[in-house]
Amino acid sequence: METIETLLNRVSIPKLSEPKPSKEQMKIVYQAALRAPDHAWLRPWRFIESSGAGRKKLGEAFVRSAKKMNIRDEEKLSRYKLLPLKAPIIITLIAQIVDKPNVPETEQVQSTAAAAQNILLALYDMGFGAFWRTGPFTSATNDYIAEELYLSKSSLVLGYLYVGTPMGEVKQIPVLENKDFVTYWDN
Repeated sequence: METIETLLNRVSIPKLSEPKPSKEQMKIVYQAALRAPDHAWLRPWRFIESSGAGRKKLGEAFVRSAKKMNIRDEEKLSRYKLLPLKAPIIITLIAQIVDKPNVPETEQVQSTAAAAQNILLALYDMGFGAFWRTGPFTSATNDYIAEELYLSKSSLVLGYLYVGTPMGEVKQIPVLENKDFVTYWDN
């Protein structure tokens, strides 16, 4: 039942601080990610873990890719540079797409998203907070970010998981009713 409790109670937590998960805890978190559904065992998931000075390196990659998009507003560029400093660990979510006719790209992206959800659940279960950020530095909106992160041309950046210890009160999640989302075909 512990798994069910985690599934029913996990919530995104935007205000995060130290302490961060230990290296041993992160090994377990990544093992949970690697259990995601994976058609044909392509293993499309890749992750870049940025902490310490690595977060500044990620912020600089954000700025370089923004400049390649002709963003020149200094205030915006400054914000982009500081984004990765909002949590002790940032995990870049990458789908490394394999050309396989019977496994379309969309399935590989879904597999990576499932791996990300497993990370979020494992972190929550360990008492840490996290949230998934997309925005201007994903492959959906930015043609340059994969290049700035030294990824192959077949790689897609799906987003970033910000990870740390929750600060302040954790918001209460709304109770959703199954009837609003589920249609039953049982007759």
